[in-house]
Amino acid sequence: MSATDGAEPSVSSSNGQVPVDALAAAGLAEVEAHTPILELAAIRAAYGQIQVLHGVSLKVFRGETVVLLGANGAGKTTTISVMSGQMTPTAGDYLLAGRRVNGAAPDALARIGVCTIPEGRGVFPNLTVTENLLMASYGGTPAARIKDQAFELFPRLAERRNQAAGTMSGGEQQMLALARGLVTNPAILILDEISMGLAPIIVDELYSYVARIARSGVSIVIVEQFAHRALAIADRAYIMAHGSVTAEGDPADMEAVLQASYLGSGH
Repeated sequence: MSATDGAEPSVSSSNGQVPVDALAAAGLAEVEAHTPILELAAIRAAYGQIQVLHGVSLKVFRGETVVLLGANGAGKTTTISVMSGQMTPTAGDYLLAGRRVNGAAPDALARIGVCTIPEGRGVFPNLTVTENLLMASYGGTPAARIKDQAFELFPRLAERRNQAAGTMSGGEQQMLALARGLVTNPAILILDEISMGLAPIIVDELYSYVARIARSGVSIVIVEQFAHRALAIADRAYIMAHGSVTAEGDPADMEAVLQASYLGSGH
């Protein structure tokens, strides 16, 4: 029976097909410390006949903040597309808690606990702040809990609760996007260029929230060109160029590599 015939969506593993709900029940956040909560192993990906990822490998462990850096065209966005389920790799393995999930749909990955905050904020501009937040209640989270969690972490959103999202500042819209993702209690939070188009002082404020989220135990992947600010809260970093990982390691070492290669040195 296919998924369209009513069967549970599934992800694959070395032992065959694993129901998404079973993987969720196993608990991504409970993965053993020596097992990456998220891993890309020799991932290749293409748009048609154009190969854009050439064997990308990276690991994120439980409670870790990992930053993925690189110039435009390095392959960061495609890597995020693979992680979020928007793109299926042509080769390699995408693993969550050690289980292969190649081809799992974005909504299936979201149920497992993978939350992606895309570039461009992704809020509903004509809905109020509260209405945007309550979109998350369709996943089963009680509305009262959603509002309590969001307004506790982002007090400014409480002040704007009845305001149309599209009339708020760019920084406030990004806070709303973060809040809407976090109320689903994800195990893995993927942030794609959250500083895009924002003033440095607003970026600093946003990253103070991201650091607080990291301290709560959520595993975080940050794709960013604001290199210095992202590295300040990271546990490890990867640098990409031309669809491949070219360096990985301690954030301070990776910042030195960036400066030496004239990537992000002005940040």
